[in-house]
Amino acid sequence: MRIPRAYIEAELSTGAQLVLSDEVHNHLVKVLRMRVEQQLVLFNGDGSDYLARLTEVEKRRSSVVIESAEKRQNESPLRIEIGQGLSRGERMDFAIQKGTELGVSQITPLFTERSEVKLNAERQAKRTKHWQQVAISACEQSYRATLPVINEPLPLGDWLESCEAELKLVLSPHTEPLILGDLERPSSVALLIGPEGGLEDSEVALAMELGFKPWLLGPRVLRTETAPIAAAAVLHYLWGDFS
Repeated sequence: MRIPRAYIEAELSTGAQLVLSDEVHNHLVKVLRMRVEQQLVLFNGDGSDYLARLTEVEKRRSSVVIESAEKRQNESPLRIEIGQGLSRGERMDFAIQKGTELGVSQITPLFTERSEVKLNAERQAKRTKHWQQVAISACEQSYRATLPVINEPLPLGDWLESCEAELKLVLSPHTEPLILGDLERPSSVALLIGPEGGLEDSEVALAMELGFKPWLLGPRVLRTETAPIAAAAVLHYLWGDFS
C-alpha cells in the first residue's frame, strides 16, 4: 500500500513530534481516514523525506512523531528556469503543475504584450500563492522533496535582464532550427515561452539582444501550456536525467 505523502511548512528532524496543519489533517484523517499508528511521509522542501507515524488523531487535530529521514536523490543535474507568458484560465496552473513534475527549478509568470491577464497587487499576491500551492501538490504527487521557486509575475523586460542561466532559449516558431545537440552541455537553461498568441517579434528580438537563442521546437505550433512540457522533456533527455 502506498504511504501518503504531504507537505508541511515546519522544521523537521528525526524524533521530532508535531501537530499537523489543518489542511494536512483534513486530507489524511477526513479524506484518507488514517488512524493512530499508521505511517505517512512528510516533506518541507529541504530535499528530504521524513517517515512519520500518527500518534494522536482527534476530530480537529492530529499529531505525529518523525521516525526517520531520507535524502531524496531525484533532482536533475540540469537546472531549468522558465519565464512563462501569463495566460488565462487553468493554463498557468497546468504549466506550473507539469513543469514541477518534470523537475523545473524556477518558474516566473511574465507580463507580455499579448498577455490578456491583468492583475492588481492583491490579485497578484493571491495568484502567486495559488501557483505555489499547485507546485506543492505536484511535488507531493511526483515525489520531489525540493520545491521549485514560483516567483511573482514580472514584466518581460525585467526577467530578461535578470536571467543568469548559462544557456538561454526563446521558443519561436519563426526561426531556423537550433541543433541543441551541437552545443556544449550547460548546467542551467532558461526558457522563454509566450502566452496565447505567442510573443511579439519585438519581444523575441529583445530576448536575442540579451543573449537568448531562438529555438524552434518541432514543425508544429504548441499551445502555451504544452510548450514548457515538451521543452523540459527534451532538455532533460539531452543534458538532465532522462537519458
